[in-house]
Formats: sequence, C-alpha cells, structure tokens
Amino acid sequence: MTNSGTRRPAAGRAARRTPPEARPAGRERVRKKFRVFSIRSGMDLPFLFLVLVLLVIGLVMMFSASYAYAYYHFGNSYYFIIRQALFAVIGVGVMIFISYFDYHHLHKFAVPLLLLSFALLVLVRFMPPPSGAGGVHRWINLGPLGQFQPSEIAKFAVVLVFAHLISLNFSRMGTFRYGVLPYMLILGATDALLLWEPHISATVILTLIACVLLFIGGIKLRWFGVAFGAIGAGVAYLVLFTDDFSYANERLAGWLDPLSTWQTRQSLYAIGSGGLLGLGLGQSRQKYLYLPEPQNDFIFAIVCEELGFIGALIIIILFAMLVWRGISISLRAMDKFGMLLGIGIILQVGFQVILNIAVVTNTIPNTGISLPFFSYGGTSLVVLLAEMGILLSISRTSSIEKT
Repeated sequence: MTNSGTRRPAAGRAARRTPPEARPAGRERVRKKFRVFSIRSGMDLPFLFLVLVLLVIGLVMMFSASYAYAYYHFGNSYYFIIRQALFAVIGVGVMIFISYFDYHHLHKFAVPLLLLSFALLVLVRFMPPPSGAGGVHRWINLGPLGQFQPSEIAKFAVVLVFAHLISLNFSRMGTFRYGVLPYMLILGATDALLLWEPHISATVILTLIACVLLFIGGIKLRWFGVAFGAIGAGVAYLVLFTDDFSYANERLAGWLDPLSTWQTRQSLYAIGSGGLLGLGLGQSRQKYLYLPEPQNDFIFAIVCEELGFIGALIIIILFAMLVWRGISISLRAMDKFGMLLGIGIILQVGFQVILNIAVVTNTIPNTGISLPFFSYGGTSLVVLLAEMGILLSISRTSSIEKT
C-alpha cells in the first residue's frame, strides 16, 4: 500500500493538469513571452503564390490600362507603372519582413493605431480636396509619394482593435458591457469620421467586417438589428435630407439611368466589347480617353475588354482562392486573436473586390472603391501587402498544410 504522505511523482502531477484546449473559455492570455520575430514554421506558400500572381497580373493590367492616359496628361506612358512597380517592390519586401514578425505583438499596437487613425481621419477633412474630386476629402498629399487615404489605416485599425478586444473578452461577449458597448462606440466613431469625408464605400466595408467579427465573437443576434437600424436611419437621413451627400444622390440617379453617366456608360461599353475572349492584351479602345482614369476604380472594365469574360472570370477565381485560403489559414490559427485578425484582413480584400466589380458592372451605385492589387495607388498597395504579410505570419503557426 502506498503511504498517504508520499509525494506523487512529477509525471503523475503533470498528467493531472488540464490540457490547454480543455480549459474553460475566458480572458485569452496575451502576456506570454513571444519573440518579436519567429521562424518556427514556414509561411503558407499557396497563399504567397496567389498574392504574387494577382500582384503581377495587376501590374500588367494597370500598365495596359494607364499608358494612353499617362501619355496624354504627363507626356510619359510609363508614368503610372514606374511608380506602381516601385511601390510593389517595396510592398513585397514589407510583406516578407512582416511575415517573420510574431503577430501576437500587435496586441500592444491596437489602441495606439486606432487613435492614430482617428487623428488622420480628422486631419484629412481639413486637407484641400484634389481637383476633380467633387469636394470629397479622402486624401492626404504626400508629395513625391503621391496621395494616401487614411481610411486604409482606419479599416485595419478597427479590425485589429476588434480582434484584440474580442480575444480578451471572448467568454463575456454575450453581455452588453463587454460584447456590445465598446464595439459600437468604436465602430460608430470611425463610421462618423468616414462619413464626414465623406467615404460611403469604406463605411460599408468596415461595418460589414465589424459585423462578421462580432458574429464570430458570439454577440447576441438581436443587437445586429438594433445596430443596422440605427446606422441605416442615420445614413438615410444624411443622404436624403442634407446637402453633405448631394454627390450620393447624383450617383444614385446615375445608377438608375446608367447611360446618362459618362463613366458608367463607357465602362459598360468596354465590358460589352470584350465578349467571350476579349480584344487582346493592350487592345482596349475605351482607355483612349473615353473611360476617365481607367487605371483607378474602373480598371476591371479594361480587364473585361482586353481579356474578355474568360480572363475576367479567371481573375475572379484567383481572388476567390485567395480569400478562401486566407480564411482557412485564419480558422486554423493558434489562438482567437490570430483567427479574428486574419479573417478581418482577408474579408476586407473580398468585400472590396465584390463592391468594385459591382460598381463597374452597374450592379450598385458608384461608390469609389478600388480593386485590390490592380487599381493605381502606391501607398495603398504597400498597406495591402503589409496586411498580407500579417496573414503569412499567422500561417507560420497555424495548423493548415502549407504545401
């Protein structure tokens, strides 16, 4: 018989410990000692391959769509592609660098980055709008670096702070204090600043992402009805009964009568001209000063004209594969923070693609949203590739098969 005073072997005590996956859900531990840079496992190569393929195709199509416009306005056909390619190289370097950065350290940047985004959204409202922008204050002029939209930082900041707070309070998301109030305050303040620019498309994307993250976090469904009702009523009032959103009324009228709007009409001409197989790479006719600024929001119309339905469908499939792979990486992350952060980032890409294609095809009113990896914008491209780097960092510790 064993003496009751005899100490149990260390192995016996270890066996009695509750495994981490069996512990009750609660405040997620974020004070672990994580290295700043981690090479514990390889990055997800399929995801990296999809990013690089879309980036290369985007650069080729951006050059094809922009060289006529660039030559006419700047006397240099390579004006846009040189800048975009330079930012692409910088962005890929940033992406690879961040992929080695342990994403758990982003916890400490959540609140400071959110406050910085608020400051930038206030600052941009007092910046002079670019010519032809219709009085919309969305850009900060960075001189030789071009123009930058603070909304890009704001979208990531909200995703980061939501992932941070939900992972900390996962077991209390069913309560009003921890599951509703802080997120509604953060989202409401950000949406209000975006509408002040105004930037309706960014507001819609950010609200959709926030709702998905809250749903995953376990918020009670009845609060979605309250939130959507309040947001919908506020936006409807601003659009219908104030002059601040007169441009939105004009775009709504243009959507209902697409042939009355020059840009939408030329976009539909381009899509229709492409047919099944397209006119061929570089053979677009609408980019010759018919479609305004074809290198920006309406670049997908040039894609359809030159590559046809088949080429456009392949690009859509590549985007779908990227989103699916990003979601798979996120769902297999080592913790809730990584899962929520990854899903928020990849949903931003997915929602932007859907909205951009919907605008180009006149499925929804023109909202001024860019096509990821394709539309011209150097600083936005660097931010996008940095976010892809965070997903690659998450993939290093996820349980998904990486080859």
